[in-house]
Amino acid sequence: MKFAVAFVCLVVSAVVAVPLPNKDAQIVRFDNDHKGIDGYSYQVETSNGIQQQETAELRSFGDDNAAIVVRGSYSFTADDGQVYTVNYIADENGFQPEAPHLPKA
Repeated sequence: MKFAVAFVCLVVSAVVAVPLPNKDAQIVRFDNDHKGIDGYSYQVETSNGIQQQETAELRSFGDDNAAIVVRGSYSFTADDGQVYTVNYIADENGFQPEAPHLPKA
């Protein structure tokens, strides 16, 4: 159950984070490998240039502690014509995005 909740939260956050420059975009590539409770990986690309890839694996943090650790990236072309890419990891330290255009703490 925890895996399903984490997966849904990650997918929703990724969809919300990516702007929609073309509402008529079509999916031109989708690869998916579901590994059950041990994790998953996928890649998706749309006709308007949005790309996303993500991998997740179950990692043990002790006797009774385990969590899904996610690594991925997405890129899109903004209204200014520039392609922006965000790389991220979500693990025991939370969601950690990295990109030159993001403000630093």
